[in-house]
Amino acid sequence: MSASLIGLDWGSTHLRAYLFGADGMVLETRALAHGIRQLPAGGFPEAFALAVREWPALPVLACGMVGSRNGWQEVPYLDTPTGVERLAQHLTPLATPGGHRLYLVPGLHDPHRPDVMRGEETQIVGVLATEPATTRLLLPGTHSKWVRLRDGVVTGFATVMTGELYGLLRQHSILGAALPEARDDEEAFRRGVAAARDSGPAGALSRLFSARALMLDGALDPAAVPDYLSGLLIGEEMRMALAAGWADANGSIPMVGEGPLCDRYRRAADLYGLQLSRAPDGTTADGLWQIATAAALAAAPATAHTS
Repeated sequence: MSASLIGLDWGSTHLRAYLFGADGMVLETRALAHGIRQLPAGGFPEAFALAVREWPALPVLACGMVGSRNGWQEVPYLDTPTGVERLAQHLTPLATPGGHRLYLVPGLHDPHRPDVMRGEETQIVGVLATEPATTRLLLPGTHSKWVRLRDGVVTGFATVMTGELYGLLRQHSILGAALPEARDDEEAFRRGVAAARDSGPAGALSRLFSARALMLDGALDPAAVPDYLSGLLIGEEMRMALAAGWADANGSIPMVGEGPLCDRYRRAADLYGLQLSRAPDGTTADGLWQIATAAALAAAPATAHTS
C-alpha cells in the first residue's frame, strides 16, 4: 500500500510519527524522546529529520506543543466554537529540510473562561470520527480537559490542573515529604474521593491537610498517602464537574487518555454516580487523518487506524 501522509504528535516530552496509507491506515509508527523540551543538538530541524527519516517526501501534519510559543513556530489559537473544517482552514505552513511540506494544527481558545488547549483538539476530532454524536468529553491528565460539543463542534472547555497539583503536593509539600515508597492502595484512594465528595461548600482544599493528620493519627499508612491524595484531587475534579454542569448522571462520558489513569477516574466517578467510558485508542492518529483530509492534504476521508 502506498503512503499518502505523515502525521506528527509533537508534545512537550514526546514525538510520535505516523506514516499513513491512502485509506488512513497507519503503516508505521515511530516514538522518539524529542519533545520540545528534549530536543537534540540540532534542535527542531534535527528532531524532524529523525522522525521522518527514510520516509517519502509527503505532506506532514503536526499537532501539539510544536506550535506553541516555545515550539518550532507559534500558531495562533482559534476561538471556540470550532470544528474540523475550521481547523483545516487555519493550518500554518512551515518550511522544513528534506523537501517535506509541514503544516501545524492550531490549538483552541475558549474566550469565555478564558482557557486554551493545544494537541487535545486533534484528539477530539479523532473521537468524533468514530463517535460523531458525542456532546461531552473528558481528557484526564496533567491538565484535565472537560469539553462540550454540539454537532461535531467544540463549543467550550475547562482545564483542571489535577495531575500537576498532585505532582507538586507529592514532591514539594509537607504532605508528600519523606514518605516511603508508595503502594497501590484502593481503600485509601476511595477514602480520598469520598472526602472530596463530602467536603461540602468548602471543597477539597479544606481537606488536604487531612492527609498528614490521618497519617500522624495512625489512621492512614504513610505508604498510602499518595493514593489518598490522588483520590482527594480527582474526587474534587468530579465534584467541580457536577457543580459546574460539565457532567451529570445522564449518559456516559467518553475519556481519552492512558488506560491506568482512565481506570482511576472511572473508579472515582463511581462514587459520584457518574459513568465514564474509555474512547478507543489511536484518537490522535484518527484526528490527524481527519484534519488532513478536510484540508485536502490526504487523498480521501476515512478513519485512521493502527496496523
